[in-house]
Amino acid sequence: MGEFQSGASGRNVVVIGTQWGDEGKGKVVDWLTDHAQGVVRFQGGHNAGHTLVIKGVKTALQLIPSGIMRDGVACYIGNGVVVDPSHLLLEIERLEAIGLEVRSRLFISESCPLILPFHVEVDKAREALRETSGAGKIGTTGKGIGPAYEDKVARRALRVQDLKHPQRFAKKLQELLDLHNVALSGYLKSKPLEFQPIYDLAMSLAEQIKPMMADVGYALHTAHAKGANLLFEGAQGSLLDIDHGTYPYVTSSNCVAGNASAGAGVGPDLLHYILGITKAYTTRVGSGPFPTELPMDVPGTVGHHLSTVGQERGTVTGRPRRCGWLDAAALKRSIIINGVSGLCITKLDVLDGIDEIKVCVGYELHGRRTDILPLDADDIADCVPIYDTFPGWAETTAGVTRWDALPLNARRYLERVQAFIGAPIDMVSTGPDRDHTILLRHPYQACVA
Repeated sequence: MGEFQSGASGRNVVVIGTQWGDEGKGKVVDWLTDHAQGVVRFQGGHNAGHTLVIKGVKTALQLIPSGIMRDGVACYIGNGVVVDPSHLLLEIERLEAIGLEVRSRLFISESCPLILPFHVEVDKAREALRETSGAGKIGTTGKGIGPAYEDKVARRALRVQDLKHPQRFAKKLQELLDLHNVALSGYLKSKPLEFQPIYDLAMSLAEQIKPMMADVGYALHTAHAKGANLLFEGAQGSLLDIDHGTYPYVTSSNCVAGNASAGAGVGPDLLHYILGITKAYTTRVGSGPFPTELPMDVPGTVGHHLSTVGQERGTVTGRPRRCGWLDAAALKRSIIINGVSGLCITKLDVLDGIDEIKVCVGYELHGRRTDILPLDADDIADCVPIYDTFPGWAETTAGVTRWDALPLNARRYLERVQAFIGAPIDMVSTGPDRDHTILLRHPYQACVA
């Protein structure tokens, strides 16, 4: 773990996904944590999933920041995250079972909204209703994330801090449960839930959560002032952002880099470098438009290759990810809305052995060309991708750690992508292990505090 000098302000990096999630952010965060003293989650919930591979051993994290895998690193769950207390403690117990010290290093904002059992039931019932009515599923994980954010915005949420006050918790819970039971038993045609089991479970979990509660925003301010380097870890991807994504096929929070400030309780002046994570191709889980999608069912096709070689299944749900060529026109929009300082390209090795590689550099839409992803989901569904084509490479890139050791065609592919999107490629990931990384410019050395 990197050392810091007291009295000198730290340098901070934000890591965000620039596609529809699943870009490999967890590995990159874990790699960068060697230079950080604190890692911060600032949005989403346990609908996000990061798979880390360390010395060949896989560990899946959903709610707890990836920095927990490094001894001595503080981990913060910011106010922008929605927290299912049952899942949180189960995840802690799984990590403790493999020998990690978690509770002394994990700090949870008292302002985090809670995900409770009725949020999960509403989430699942809505998706079922959409499917039976013919409206089409959004593709949520069914974890209660959206309904919990709705309660937050409606100013009626139960928050982590309410767990300290049993009587206040009971009163607010009864009011909230009554509201959701009306929806469950009426419009959603589902069973209402009972008060006592929910209350008893929450109170039993509260005693374990209380020691981890913190004023996260102030803790981050203090750590930064003392010289700590901080790493802000985004979940999902920019094209799933509630405002800037392919609405309504999006998540329920802001996934863009700017939300690291609001979702953690720090000023935007503390966001010094924005690292965008991008696969060398594109994937998407769930419903929604996907212009460069390829069929995956036929062995020997590119789509089947990406799916099988890339082991493309969702970390949280296990659902197969839809796969397609790299959509650089969509990536260009992500770079703009995030203010990306540099990119990390992941899973380059998955493209090994493909004879001809394509990159989407724009679309034909209603008879006209556009060079950036539209905002309207119906327009995106009508987009016909325009491709640049590149010769592939037969050599392996798996585990390569030097740029000049990459096959010539692999370098040319990356250089063309870099020129089109207008942002530098600072890192390349060539395998799942933290050591399978090519470093061209270090984010912590490039950022200016």
